[in-house]
Amino acid sequence: MKGRGARLNTDNPYNKQLYATEHIEALDEEFLSDEKTEYLFEFPKKIVNPVESPDIPIEYSLNPYQGCEHGCIYCYARNTHQYWGYSAGLDFERKILVKPNAPKLLEETINKKSWVVKPISLSGNTDCYQPAEKKFKITRGILEVLNRYRHPVGFITKNQLILRDLDLLKELAADNLVNVFVSITSLDEQLRRKLEPRTASAIRRLNVLETLSKNNIPCGVMLAPIIPGINSHEIPEIMKAAANAGATNAGYQIVRLNGAIGEIFTNWIHEHYPDRADKVLNQISDMHEGKLNDSRFGNRMKGDGKIAESIKQLFTASKKKYMPVKNPFEFNLTAFRKPGQMSLF
Repeated sequence: MKGRGARLNTDNPYNKQLYATEHIEALDEEFLSDEKTEYLFEFPKKIVNPVESPDIPIEYSLNPYQGCEHGCIYCYARNTHQYWGYSAGLDFERKILVKPNAPKLLEETINKKSWVVKPISLSGNTDCYQPAEKKFKITRGILEVLNRYRHPVGFITKNQLILRDLDLLKELAADNLVNVFVSITSLDEQLRRKLEPRTASAIRRLNVLETLSKNNIPCGVMLAPIIPGINSHEIPEIMKAAANAGATNAGYQIVRLNGAIGEIFTNWIHEHYPDRADKVLNQISDMHEGKLNDSRFGNRMKGDGKIAESIKQLFTASKKKYMPVKNPFEFNLTAFRKPGQMSLF
């Protein structure tokens, strides 16, 4: 399907019933080729979620959207779509849950007397600047709230739409209240189109880094995921390009294929890279104790074994060469305007 990452809808283990096409007839062609994205409104009771995973260095996450039209084949967030009764495959890319009350809920949350200011990370699950944001502007509304209260926020995105909000980012950056990581998985445009079909090109993402840097907005690059035999050899080139564009920090994660993602990725790689599919899958398994699925805290993001160690060494050497950070970024937690103090400004 043009413009989609997944090639199928995997079964949802939480559903007692499922739809299946047993015999493809001419009448099914329109249904099977449907590429339209459907937006479904969701009105949650809370929007800020504490992050309790010991190997994720963030305190709170906020996701204005569930599901993501970017269609990244490896995305770990695909599995969360099953909780809503949908598939982690094509449904994840075509059925986007939109939370229009997110800015209001955020303001109510940080107005509580019990609120302790800590950085909130946007896009902890799905990209807050995915195509839906251009239409609904929920992330823009969230930024307006955070800016009004001078609240620290972190981003990770692979979409140039973040530059639309440059005005707010500059105001937050003036008090060290924002840090942006741009995800770059490959500089190979052909690979990018297969791996992340509806994302911005690497050139545009480098332009994001350059623009943020020129406007004194702290930014870094996230190499995630690193897939052996697919993009692992690009680590030095990505780091060099990102550093030249103004990135001063970097992070990485190796690929992990939990739950339905294992089936989705296996189907994808056999279709696009049949000559090396088995080798790549075996190398991924080698980094996760012989399994595609790895949920071990401390190991799931970095892996273990010789292949994982070689990736770590290549990343470490590249970071030391291109991004020798002397003064790492730290969020300012003192600028927050606590409830009751707003009238003073």
